[in-house]
Amino acid sequence: MDKGKVFLFPTPISKGEAEDCLPKKNLELLLLCDCFVVEELRTARRFLRKAGYKKDFEQVEFFVLNEHTVNDDFSPCIEILKSGRHIGVMSEAGLPCVADPGSVFVALCQREGFEVVPLCGPSSLMMALMASGFNGQSFSFSGYLPAERSQRERRIRELERLAYRFSQTQLFIEAPYRNNNLLESLLGVCNPQTMLCLATDIGEQSQQIITKSIAGWRKTKIDLNKRNTVFLISK
Repeated sequence: MDKGKVFLFPTPISKGEAEDCLPKKNLELLLLCDCFVVEELRTARRFLRKAGYKKDFEQVEFFVLNEHTVNDDFSPCIEILKSGRHIGVMSEAGLPCVADPGSVFVALCQREGFEVVPLCGPSSLMMALMASGFNGQSFSFSGYLPAERSQRERRIRELERLAYRFSQTQLFIEAPYRNNNLLESLLGVCNPQTMLCLATDIGEQSQQIITKSIAGWRKTKIDLNKRNTVFLISK
């Protein structure tokens, strides 16, 4: 019996329709799966319905994997794969396993020798990098910076030094309700000539992707509170 495959399904990063940002093949492959490892159950079910998934959810198995997951025993999933059934992995938004806890499950599947199939879809990180005007050949994603101010500002200085030393674009993110705190720290500690791109609400009607020097941003009034934002700095 052939083993099942692990399909990594990107999900929309905006409120648009699935077919607007996902290849038709992705939507067809969804129908091969009756088991999903997801970050948020409600979001996953809503996406599946909008994508045209017709199976009865009573007959579909969902395993939730997020920052609140206590029981990370995926032995039932391993048995499902061994039986030849396929499993889909989905983030709440965007690419699974990138700044997303799904990587824990995929790492297990790799160790167990199951085929992992990544699928094309929107990535706010790559879209921000594309539009920033920064170096796209050398870049680093640092995820979330420390929440405590002094630690956050120390980390910002480290990333700024890396940007100058290696001509390397530095990308990072923050919980939307703390965006303004991060922006305040960036404007407070970075050199005036350092370039900062704020990529906000990517994929939405309110999308803004703007690059200015730190000196330029210090003269600009902007409110990032509760707006999904990717931060990028470069020399």
